[in-house]
Amino acid sequence: MTDKLCERRSVKAYKETPVPKEVLERIIKAGTYAPTGRNLQSPIIIAVTDKQMRDKLSCMNKEILGTDTDPFYGAPAVLVVLAKKDVNTYLYDGSLVMGNLLNAAHFEGFGACWIHRAKEMFETKEGKDILLSLGITEEYEGIGNCIIGYPKGEVISKPRKDKYVYYI
Repeated sequence: MTDKLCERRSVKAYKETPVPKEVLERIIKAGTYAPTGRNLQSPIIIAVTDKQMRDKLSCMNKEILGTDTDPFYGAPAVLVVLAKKDVNTYLYDGSLVMGNLLNAAHFEGFGACWIHRAKEMFETKEGKDILLSLGITEEYEGIGNCIIGYPKGEVISKPRKDKYVYYI
């Protein structure tokens, strides 16, 4: 298992082929089992596979980034992680969920990448309206967008830097 974790890379080019629903559900389940402070489970995951909504999120992210290219690199699935702002460990909790999603996607043979700006996306009226349309009325903050799909091309892991670990 350690070797498999060491092979994981952020993927930034995807095929259009959708991620099978049963695989996406296993990846999401792994995200829900991430450790959280006092087991309060402050994060939520919004699974986006609808192309129209995926493209809408991409446009929102693109606008914040100030670019005209797809910040989701063509990935067909986006798992948006948000966490309850009133839980003091919400940022750490959501980050651990993101880590589990990234690792689970890799274990399932898919590419994945953490895309930032979820916080800014869901602070907008458009983002808040998306949450309301799902019945989410509590105060959540966007932690990250986990994009997932079949990698386009070979995925190669890079060596780790020197002096990454210090022993005492």
